[in-house]
Amino acid sequence: MGECWLRACEEGREAATGGAPGTQSSSARSEGSRAPRAGRAPRRWTSACAVPAMACPWNPRPPPPVFLLLLLLLPSLPLLPGAGDTLPTQRQLMNSCIQARKKCQADPTCDATYQYLKSCASSISTSSPAEEPSVSDDCLEAAQHLRNSSLMSCTCHRRMKNQTACLNTYWTVHPARSLDDYELNVSPYEDMVNRKPWKLNPRKLKQLKPDWDLCLKFAMLCTLNGKCGRLRKAYGEACSRPRCQGHTCRRQLRTFFEKASEPHAQALLLCPCAPADLGCGQRRRNTIAPSCSLPSETPNCLDLQRVCLADVLCRSRLADFQTHCHSMDILGTCATEKSRCLQAYMGLIGTAMTPNFVSTVNTSVALSCTCRGSGNLQEECERLEESFSHNRCLTEAIAATMRFHSQLLTQASPVMERQKNSPAVRPQPWVPSLFSCTLILILLPSFW
Repeated sequence: MGECWLRACEEGREAATGGAPGTQSSSARSEGSRAPRAGRAPRRWTSACAVPAMACPWNPRPPPPVFLLLLLLLPSLPLLPGAGDTLPTQRQLMNSCIQARKKCQADPTCDATYQYLKSCASSISTSSPAEEPSVSDDCLEAAQHLRNSSLMSCTCHRRMKNQTACLNTYWTVHPARSLDDYELNVSPYEDMVNRKPWKLNPRKLKQLKPDWDLCLKFAMLCTLNGKCGRLRKAYGEACSRPRCQGHTCRRQLRTFFEKASEPHAQALLLCPCAPADLGCGQRRRNTIAPSCSLPSETPNCLDLQRVCLADVLCRSRLADFQTHCHSMDILGTCATEKSRCLQAYMGLIGTAMTPNFVSTVNTSVALSCTCRGSGNLQEECERLEESFSHNRCLTEAIAATMRFHSQLLTQASPVMERQKNSPAVRPQPWVPSLFSCTLILILLPSFW
């Protein structure tokens, strides 16, 4: 723009002096050297010099060639591994309890009511597991004062940051809710089901041997995935028998099922096995390292539940399981989608209520506890134990997922065999398309 303005100034001087651009006549120079006469205005140049911005229109510089190259190559670059597996933040939730608590703190009345409810929640968490939580009338009245607050409808997410603080807020404002209340809104979690299809990487499938069982193949796919492999190695080391510490092992298990991509985690845990393949069944049963993650001595199921209720994370996961894996009829119809039931089931792994496969020959699951010695609470104990071992909704959800995993690798095998025998259809991970190359060759000479 500066060069354009200078050219306009020279043309204005030429018109005023009658000379060529960039030159000035001797009379003009002599006049320029003399002071202007009294009462006579000094000579003015053209408006092009007076207002540079109006001399000529702005002509933007063309983008650098490297920038255009990146734009052309971007559609042909592969997606980074693990894309879409980022942890959700509070802003990604519809109404996070973290955000709702901050809004409540800004209101003195709401904040005072919330502080009173905290004392109510601490007394409820210590109640007997076989009895309904005893809530005072004052606590119920305080909760009613918050019925129009965003706290009453707030939720949390298993993959969110500050999950414990979020869950503490949820249970503080819901003091009257018990784990036997099968309402759809009893769960503190608002999890979105992953509906994206799992696209297997052909290069990784080539590394699987045909004689491997499906559990070993899915374990190898997890190892070949950077994030899944690192998380699985971490809990494998923490749960190894020589240096096993139960609480550390369970914490690493929770980390794996919270942070690993859901398709990899589900395939590793719910891999299908032939009934006669005991090695595959044993590998599936050992996925959660039961020798370290489960109690060494079988406790009473009600004692196990009492330990779970004292922990806000375990209590939340159990409430989520009983909400989404509750059978609505004798056919095993789930109260919600089967995928939500599986999410809730996997959420219990790594807590005091960790379930596992009962044997290596079937897909039955159960808690690692017994109802012996329950006394007059035998019925309540059996109801808790059967919510896992005789849960038709959970059984159907596990069976459907295992069938899907079996079909996934079965359908991928012939495709990979054709790709192996035909070099023309082998995947090229990042080679630009012919259209992109043609555009590059056309546009590059214009910048030289």
